[in-house]
Amino acid sequence: MSVNQQTHTGPPYGQPQPGYQGYQQPAYGGQPLPGVPHAQYGAYNGPVPGYQQPVPPQGYFPSLGFPSKGSPVSLNSDTSLAPNFIGSVRAPSTSGTSLSSGHLGYSPFGQGDVQNGIPASTAPMQRPPTSQPFLPGSAPVPVSQTSTFQQYGPPPASVQQLSNHMAGMTIGSTSTSAPPPAGLGYGPPTSVPPVSGSFSATGSGLYTPYTASQGPPPPSVSQGLPLAQPPFSGQPVSTQRLPTQVPGFAPPPSSTGIGPSSYPPTTGAPRPPTMPGPPLPGQTAAGPPTSQPNHVSSPPPPPSTLSGPHPGPPMSGLHGPPPPTHPPQPGYQMQQNGSFGQVRGPQPNYGGAYPGTPNYGSQPGPPPPPKRLDPDSIPSPQLNELPPQQKPRHRIDPDAIPSPIQVIEDDRSNRGSEPFVTGVRGQVPPLVTTNFLVKDQGNASPRYIRCTSYNIPCTSDMAKQSQVPLAAVIKPLATLPPDETLPYLVDHGESGPVRCNRCKAYMCPFMQFIEGGRRFQCCFCSCVTEVPPHYFQHLDHTGKRVDFYDRPELSLGSYEFLATVDYCKNNKFPSPPAFIFMIDVSYNAVKSGLVRLICEELKSLLDYLPREGNMEESAIRVGFVTYNKVLHFYNVKSSLAQPQMMVVSDVADMFVPLLDGFLVNVNESRTVIVSLLDQIPEMFADTRETETVFGPVIQAGLEALKAAECAGKLFIFHTSLPIAEAPGKLKNRDDKKLINTDKEKTLFQPQTSFYNNLAKDCVAQGCCVDLFLFPNQYLDVATLGIVTYQTGGSIYKYAYFQLETDQDRFLNDLRRDVQKEVGFDAVMRVRTSTGIRATDFFGAFYMSNTTDVEMAGLDCDKTITVEFKHDDKLSEDSGALLQCALLYTSCAGQRRLRIHNLSLNCCTQLADLYRNCETDTLINFLAKYAYRGVLNSPVKTVRDALINQCAQILACYRKNCASPSSAGQLILPECMKLLPVYLNCVLKSDVLQPGPEVTTDDRAYIRQLVTSMDVAETNVFFYPRLLPLTKADVDSDSLPAAIRNSEERLSKGDIYLLENGLNIFVWVGVNVQQGLIQNLFGVSSFSQISSTLNTLPVLENPFSKKVRSIVDMLQVQRSRYMKLIIVKQEDKLEMLFKHFLVEDKSLTGGASYVDFLCHMHKEIRQLLS
Repeated sequence: MSVNQQTHTGPPYGQPQPGYQGYQQPAYGGQPLPGVPHAQYGAYNGPVPGYQQPVPPQGYFPSLGFPSKGSPVSLNSDTSLAPNFIGSVRAPSTSGTSLSSGHLGYSPFGQGDVQNGIPASTAPMQRPPTSQPFLPGSAPVPVSQTSTFQQYGPPPASVQQLSNHMAGMTIGSTSTSAPPPAGLGYGPPTSVPPVSGSFSATGSGLYTPYTASQGPPPPSVSQGLPLAQPPFSGQPVSTQRLPTQVPGFAPPPSSTGIGPSSYPPTTGAPRPPTMPGPPLPGQTAAGPPTSQPNHVSSPPPPPSTLSGPHPGPPMSGLHGPPPPTHPPQPGYQMQQNGSFGQVRGPQPNYGGAYPGTPNYGSQPGPPPPPKRLDPDSIPSPQLNELPPQQKPRHRIDPDAIPSPIQVIEDDRSNRGSEPFVTGVRGQVPPLVTTNFLVKDQGNASPRYIRCTSYNIPCTSDMAKQSQVPLAAVIKPLATLPPDETLPYLVDHGESGPVRCNRCKAYMCPFMQFIEGGRRFQCCFCSCVTEVPPHYFQHLDHTGKRVDFYDRPELSLGSYEFLATVDYCKNNKFPSPPAFIFMIDVSYNAVKSGLVRLICEELKSLLDYLPREGNMEESAIRVGFVTYNKVLHFYNVKSSLAQPQMMVVSDVADMFVPLLDGFLVNVNESRTVIVSLLDQIPEMFADTRETETVFGPVIQAGLEALKAAECAGKLFIFHTSLPIAEAPGKLKNRDDKKLINTDKEKTLFQPQTSFYNNLAKDCVAQGCCVDLFLFPNQYLDVATLGIVTYQTGGSIYKYAYFQLETDQDRFLNDLRRDVQKEVGFDAVMRVRTSTGIRATDFFGAFYMSNTTDVEMAGLDCDKTITVEFKHDDKLSEDSGALLQCALLYTSCAGQRRLRIHNLSLNCCTQLADLYRNCETDTLINFLAKYAYRGVLNSPVKTVRDALINQCAQILACYRKNCASPSSAGQLILPECMKLLPVYLNCVLKSDVLQPGPEVTTDDRAYIRQLVTSMDVAETNVFFYPRLLPLTKADVDSDSLPAAIRNSEERLSKGDIYLLENGLNIFVWVGVNVQQGLIQNLFGVSSFSQISSTLNTLPVLENPFSKKVRSIVDMLQVQRSRYMKLIIVKQEDKLEMLFKHFLVEDKSLTGGASYVDFLCHMHKEIRQLLS
């Protein structure tokens, strides 16, 4: 993360948003708050009362409570949370020392490697270079308020106790507003009065926004939050108080719609500034403004242009409710090594933190008479004696914890401009979200292989200690951008590729030539092999062969060899592959218009079958089958005037009734094929057959390929559970009652072994199955998908398929699926240098032994993930090598070997391991590992194991690599600071934590999809991309800057786009200007926008063109065509949309990012103690 990157200091607090002046927000009692900008949403009190609340998510501890929003914590380099963030129990500070201006005296932390979280400014920190011990009294600690500070015990009862309980250990949820009502997520909802997004009008009269000339409060140097700095002029402030929180009564929203300054001030006297010389009104803060996690641009704009009330940067220009916890909260001061600094007292004009109470499960008492409460002046013996500077505050600011958006932007700006040259061993590539050019100079491009770590431990003990999985995500046939060179094809003639005699590794840049070039020593097993005479070449003075640069296999990381006949089945060269289209013609398929649609599309699509670069036409032959309870084969031989149909009704013993004329060349048989495709919809137009078979359909395709002695692919279009009498017949076994029981795993397992055996036969023949499903009810994807999954095929699912809404998506998917590059009859083996070996594999494939990954088909989108384990010591000098060799048949029938090589560093210091990890790849691996785990273990066990492993990874770093500092800090490695937020997304995914509307089929489908996703796909799938469309520059080609996935980042005056690789949502706020609605949807008001639109209307205006071009650009980047869904704010579809705002608490009981971070911190502390 760039330490020097600057961003805006916060906007003037409390100023109404430009364009939305004057919206009044009703307060608790219904009276508008004076001068407060309208809240974007009513406070989110968790699910609306009346929704059935899920039981406590396993793996969270009700005692942790995750109550209200927490305080700004700055996470940086070794991102850390304040000492009493989940703090240690300390005696109340009674010394009353107030901090002198400018003295950053309270840094209990050592220096970290790099800034993280919000990079602090480059101004040198004014603090002693060594880490200072924490001295009680050198800074305020949360003071026990009338009770002792409760650490992790049972939840305390009284308000005061609860506020401490919270002060000490929890950070609040990032959900849009109010801290969750009592016991949210742990029992049925208590009756919570709806919070309208603001405080009760009593006592909230004082509202002192900055004037534009005053500018935003300056950020304190070394602190990433422009929050904890007192305003410039000491306006006298009256001591007003807000109503107290009572157990069970929803606390006021942390800041929905209220500029922070609308919190009543907390003490009667202005406070002395804590930083050296705060800027005078109109001046900017001294020193570069600190970088905020969510913003990209550098110099702060003039205060008057900042958008609206939220503190913090203008979130890529997002208007919206202020990020909730921002009322400047307990300023955990940013420290040099990224720890959250000590708690500071509340600042004048900023509300203190709200000590809301979680009330675990008990029924709420009656709301108390509104007593005015200054959150910081809860009566307590010592509290009022403390100097103002020292009163505790307890909230975490979502902007102070690591932001995925910031990390992505920093990587783009730091690494997007230079080409990534692969010549150096163990280089960590740019992130998958960065556009960069790769220059192959001896290691495979990260587009082919990405690793969880590029510096692996030398010993297995060290690997076990760190718990960082060592894995590579390999995408052997990945598509390259046009400006990168495809792998060269090397032909060594009859003798074939040069290989090591012992381990059979292929010639590569790491082989060492010796004895003047007559022999070479294998870099994998150290065996010495004679160089074949035809391959001999002299060495230069450095020991390199003189033809080094002329031979791809000596100078590049990726290349292909032409395979000889020894690499072919039965020692004969393969025939070109075949495609067989198998169409369900049962009643549902015909009635929905699907059969006609497929037949129409195939007429033109057959011209686009894949072909080798320079070939005139594709070598692939095609065949056609239709089926319901019986199968119909078609003879489309070119010499026929009309196609002939042959029916096989004995589905128990499947055979192919014709050999000649079933698989044909498209151009030769075109007229017969077109005639057939015209006739099929008519032939079955009046069918009454509702039952289907499925097993015999695959058997028929397999038999046809066997008879033709070729590999190929079946495209099966299927609509319903196969209940007709036939092999592979299934029953409906869907049972929601199994969720969260030990039997839940059976929902992911096939209900019969028939399909596993069939898959094995398909792989042996090179018969790959792609499945297009159109279910209107349960279809058992877990069973039907087995053959697809084990043959390396793809599944596409269109539930409740309707022609007008799903046609585009289905046709786009079909076109891409038919046209994409695919290898047949593939076998992949990963070799490693001595010391590590491949032990585990994840993906869509079949394995008959422990080393070879077999796939009937492997396309350009599929990845195979490989885990490595130590079987010996590695050395730092020689590093570690991987070689992935893929043997496959190209679409022209040519047998080839594609080789990818990668060299990694090895380390004896854990710090080197943690400095060279790649979180996106790590999450990809952990998700696949967990998704496989649900086949054999209860989901709760899988979730707990994931949390535990990540806690161990971070605890090991904390213990062995971070500077010594207070146990109350959460310190994260720079390159893993997003591990908690991404891990939380995996835990909340539909497979591991399904909501009530997620079907069993959806879960099985997602589980299979994710298993072969690449790193870029899992990245956007788990943490979707959210773009403010109203901020898009209509004159440029670029996308608007993304914002974080949280409801509090949305403004009702804007339109946003969210994409996750499967869906695109366009969310429209209720207050969007009429002109924008007219320009985008062609209707005059919000109420006229149709939620059923599945494409944006084509309108001739710059905004419409820009948004459509953004949608098209995103569609091109993804391997599947995403479904477009229009979501109007407060519409029923909004629940679905909110499911993807992954930083918020989910309705299924998933924690918000802030809460989960606390939870991880607690887990880490338990491991460390």
